[in-house]
Amino acid sequence: MSARVAGAAIPIGVGLTALYTALISSADAITKFFGQAYAAPQLFAVSGLIVAALAFATNRSGRARRGMVTRCPGAMAVRVAATVAGSVAFYYAFRLLPFAEVFLFIALIPLMTALLSGPVLGEEVRPQAWAALCLGLLGVLCLFPTGLSGIGAGHAVAFAAVALGTVSMMASRYIGRRDDNLLAQVFYPNLGLALAMLVALPFVWRPMGLIDLGWAAAYATLLFGARWVLVAAFRALPAYVVTPLMNLQFVWMVVLGALAFGEMPGLLVFAGAGIMVTAGAWLIWDQTLPARRAAKVVPAE
Repeated sequence: MSARVAGAAIPIGVGLTALYTALISSADAITKFFGQAYAAPQLFAVSGLIVAALAFATNRSGRARRGMVTRCPGAMAVRVAATVAGSVAFYYAFRLLPFAEVFLFIALIPLMTALLSGPVLGEEVRPQAWAALCLGLLGVLCLFPTGLSGIGAGHAVAFAAVALGTVSMMASRYIGRRDDNLLAQVFYPNLGLALAMLVALPFVWRPMGLIDLGWAAAYATLLFGARWVLVAAFRALPAYVVTPLMNLQFVWMVVLGALAFGEMPGLLVFAGAGIMVTAGAWLIWDQTLPARRAAKVVPAE
């Protein structure tokens, strides 16, 4: 019976992961759409409040009402600051770069996080992590066939977004090892994002129609839904299976870029994405080696 349940969990987990990539790519598409007409505060002030409210309401409706208390206020403050700055950086990266190209930068974040987990979190960093990051950087370099002179403002902003996203993810891992109140990690970054954007909003405000407000609400709903679907996917499948499947996001970004923005990536972008996917899969495979080796030495009962 347990084998049947485990077997059923596989297609469910794969389907949930595919749904997550569709939801998060759709949210990113709305980000790019907004970036063509509005400054970042007009999207994030609305969406941040909505996501924070959804997190709070979900906490109140759950069986165990823990509130939004966190055991790591300092690390949470770091995560909030990095999330706010990183969200703005990615917003303008989507504005300045073709949609699918941003995937190459997004895919760098887990590679850099795996590398920095040693000095920051005290986790073991195998040499393969360095190799995977170098391979990932090679994938990004596919965007610059003429050399570093091809780096533009959009690429610089995207690199800054990667650095900030890595800090946010490192803080999240630090908190997650000490506090299992996951909704707090959704609530505080989005509340901080909303408050920061509300402060800046009077300086960049442009009148918005109901349709654009609806898109902002849709962005927040997609973002919140994507995060919950990802949690469900990790419950159905191991992380080392889910993480490589998340690279399906590139497919969605190509499709949405073509349909919504009339963008068709060149061959070098596809080559770079292939290298990034390979680097991520290699890193995940290497991380599972200790567990597989330990399983082999367990005597059979």
